[in-house]
Amino acid sequence: MEELTTLATFGSTWAVLAVGHNVADHVFGQSDHQAANKGAPTAEDVAAGVSPRRGWAACLAHVGQYHLVLAALLALVWLFIPLPLSMTGLAAGFAWSAATHAVLDRRWPVRWLLQRTGSPDFAELRTAGLNGMYLADQALHSVALLVSALLITRL
Repeated sequence: MEELTTLATFGSTWAVLAVGHNVADHVFGQSDHQAANKGAPTAEDVAAGVSPRRGWAACLAHVGQYHLVLAALLALVWLFIPLPLSMTGLAAGFAWSAATHAVLDRRWPVRWLLQRTGSPDFAELRTAGLNGMYLADQALHSVALLVSALLITRL
């Protein structure tokens, strides 16, 4: 029975985080200002005198709003399905999610990864309604949320 409870908790938690990610990243957890300014400045911008810290305020504001949305959705589900969640697991899962989300949303880590895994053209793709950086960013956020769900469930 304990294994079944763990599996149900993991599945429910991951589902809430996945739905919450889409709602928080695209509807309630990010302003236009944050989306436009959360990325790190380019090397050219830094060489021209722009602070390499530019964008962190917008990025962290987005990460904060994003995680408030996730927490609200998880709390709402918990009201109807009282999952056995611990404060330790929630803290670890949300800390992992916040840290990875902030780093990925600076954009350069996603571009770096694509360039070093044989997909430099995909990193620059911006045609026919597709954007390689956006798609890779979303995929990496999904992996990070999978780890968050594991942490929330098992700790």
